[in-house]
Amino acid sequence: MKLWEGRFAAPTAKDADLFNDSLPFDKKLWKADITASVAHARMLGKCGIISADESALICGGLEKIYEDIENGTLEIQGAEDIHSFVENELVSRIGDAGKKLHTARSRNDQVATDFRLYVRSSTDTVIESLSNLIEVLLNNAEYGVKYIMPGYTHLRKAQPICLGHFFNAYAEMFLRDADRFYSSRKRLNVMPLGSGALAGTSYPIDRDMVATLLDFDKPCDNSLDGVSDRDFVAEYCFNASMAMSHLSRLCEDIILYSTEEFGYFEISDEYSTGSSIMPQKKNPDIPELMRGKTGRIYGHLMAILTTLKGIPLAYNKDLQEDKEGFFDCENQLLSCINIMAELLDNITFNTNKMKKAAESDFACATDVADYLAKKGVPFRTAHGVTGKIVRWCIENGRTLQNMTIDEYQTFDEHFDIDICETVKGKTCAEARTSFGGASPKSVKENIRSIKKRLSKYKE
Repeated sequence: MKLWEGRFAAPTAKDADLFNDSLPFDKKLWKADITASVAHARMLGKCGIISADESALICGGLEKIYEDIENGTLEIQGAEDIHSFVENELVSRIGDAGKKLHTARSRNDQVATDFRLYVRSSTDTVIESLSNLIEVLLNNAEYGVKYIMPGYTHLRKAQPICLGHFFNAYAEMFLRDADRFYSSRKRLNVMPLGSGALAGTSYPIDRDMVATLLDFDKPCDNSLDGVSDRDFVAEYCFNASMAMSHLSRLCEDIILYSTEEFGYFEISDEYSTGSSIMPQKKNPDIPELMRGKTGRIYGHLMAILTTLKGIPLAYNKDLQEDKEGFFDCENQLLSCINIMAELLDNITFNTNKMKKAAESDFACATDVADYLAKKGVPFRTAHGVTGKIVRWCIENGRTLQNMTIDEYQTFDEHFDIDICETVKGKTCAEARTSFGGASPKSVKENIRSIKKRLSKYKE
């Protein structure tokens, strides 16, 4: 039975029903719908809008429905949406008292409340998953404190860095993602219930009581905004998009660094796939697929923004389009975060190859220029001298590490025997002791800082 069919002389056409019904996807809101309905019924009884006995009967019926859905004895079907299903099931179980549940509320404020409850719970889950991923990154950072690798700009070797610095960089990104979800949770934790269809209600309801029962910070201040606001959905999708952007960048680095050409990382067999024709192949399909899913999440963000941009106040059926994209966004985001944590927990490193690469291709050239600058040579002059040294090495098949002190001094008299130690990759990385730098000392400080900031999400 439809909750609104009394107004109509003929039933809805079957194709219109199929087009309009949302139960196939909004049934995911069943826990939130029943939870919010119990709080609403308790308030109705306390305020004398319905009798205490009716309130107790309704709450008992709802709790039994919750139990039956949870244990699988009640299948969600045969209604246009989850709200109709729950109310129809309640009436079938307790009779006319169940028809009083909808007193002083509308499906408009009901669905807005249910969805906020669901998104709030999902937000908590995402923060927990991000926290777990950050902890895995920190474990790898702690392992990598004693090893060096090349740092890149323009995908060309730039300067040697501590391996831990690489993982801390991604930990910082995902920490920002956790913070975005954390701050948006505060904005979404406002309760629409009591807004009615759009204008509030003439019943003497207690919105603060319901907000407290449902752990909302407060009721919404404006009923028009309460039933039509979906900022929290767009914010979630934006937060998810940023997190997927960071995951995609990490995937790209993993894919590159695990190639034969780089060979720094080794993805475990458990998180790799093979080729149907080439027996030797070990493909990084998991990070590749994750990188591909990023565009899918971006699409959900664009979809909700486009849906919201032209809706007049207050509720309109367009807002039914807020859920399918969200549910897919949630599912893809959480699966990507969780599988990345597992992949990184099982990844291994070729530290010797990373060390060798960190000293090749003149990655230590900046330190040669800095060496001269510290001896009093203007940096721009030192830069030019170092450029000439690099060009000479290229022309003569030499490296900064195998040049002799005599050869260095032909370019500038300020060079001394300690230049030979300065151009070692490990020395270059260890020299970056500035705050936030790539030295083992700075990396350890960064790890402590990240752990401290992460702790508020682990409480």
